Amino acid sequence: MNKKDYYEVLGVSKTASEDEIKRAFRKLAKQYHPDVNKEEGAEAKFKEIGEAYAILSDPEKRRQYDQFGHAAFEGGSSGFQGFNAEDIDLGSIFDEFFGSSFGFNFGGGSSRRRNAPSKGRDRLVKLNLTFEEAVFGSKKSINIDLNENCEKCHGKGGFGEQTCSKCKGRGTIISEQTSMFGIFQTQTTCNECSGSGKTYQETCNLCRGTGYTKENKEIVVSVPEGVDNGYQLRISGKGEAGSNGGPNGDIYIEFSVKKHDFFERDEEDIYLEVPITITEAALGCKKEIPTLENNVILEIKAGASTGDKLKLKGKGIKIPNSIRKGDMYVILNVITPTKLNRKQKKLLEELAETGLDDDAVFKNFKKYLKK
Repeated sequence: MNKKDYYEVLGVSKTASEDEIKRAFRKLAKQYHPDVNKEEGAEAKFKEIGEAYAILSDPEKRRQYDQFGHAAFEGGSSGFQGFNAEDIDLGSIFDEFFGSSFGFNFGGGSSRRRNAPSKGRDRLVKLNLTFEEAVFGSKKSINIDLNENCEKCHGKGGFGEQTCSKCKGRGTIISEQTSMFGIFQTQTTCNECSGSGKTYQETCNLCRGTGYTKENKEIVVSVPEGVDNGYQLRISGKGEAGSNGGPNGDIYIEFSVKKHDFFERDEEDIYLEVPITITEAALGCKKEIPTLENNVILEIKAGASTGDKLKLKGKGIKIPNSIRKGDMYVILNVITPTKLNRKQKKLLEELAETGLDDDAVFKNFKKYLKK
């Protein structure tokens, strides 16, 4: 597979100065850093940028690349020494430009980053709620298995701490490889101390050297009023234990709300379909209807039709972490009776003879009847 031209990767010309190469690298590294860019392929692009800069920023390697291209760093019949992105300390390059807080682990990293306090892993828990629990808020309990710092060794994994004799406390092993073009260094994680720079005379038998034990925790969740499907609540500091004295991670609660039998929700507004009879629709009426908190009397004007929408301001759902409430909308549904007793049928027949179809709507419709 052919590699892209390193100059094209950085977007510079082959006559670019050292400063131009540095500026191009800095701009692209910020754009494609995995902590910033979550798009697919960003991490691979990030490493490609680092590899291009490692070659073009070194005068000798750049000269070799200009003369022989990628063949200068690939094994094969050409006889040149093999090269790949791990043959250079890309982590150090990015630290030099952006500091360790903007670092990225290229298969080893620095002991300084590995030994620094690190926040524990966040956890996501999905919690089912009834419609009422979501609308009015509630208290719910969840049980979750979490990694906690081992009580016996206090998260260290052993006893009798000492500096790793293999990496001398650095957490990484640097090996050198000599080629006709110079010496290349490879940095890898120390397999003796797993990059911590420390070993122990005795392994903790409770956590078996991991520094963590699995604990089942019961956590009470205060569900805010008005949460909806997909709403996430963050519980700070209740997640997995951190390492090297770092803080615990967080727990994120994602809610799933069961549908109500009658109320339909649209964000903070609610909708209720109210059935009315044909006489209530024609004559108007006062109808008792339910709201989220109590029953109210709704005045329906004469001549109502199916689909008419009436608004009850402030009778909707409270917006989480706000004092404002949504509105309630009543949708009228005029029900035509399908089973009539004799008296009802006679009354409707008499009503039909009074000229109900004299309304302008019916007259306009009759104009389109074929003669």
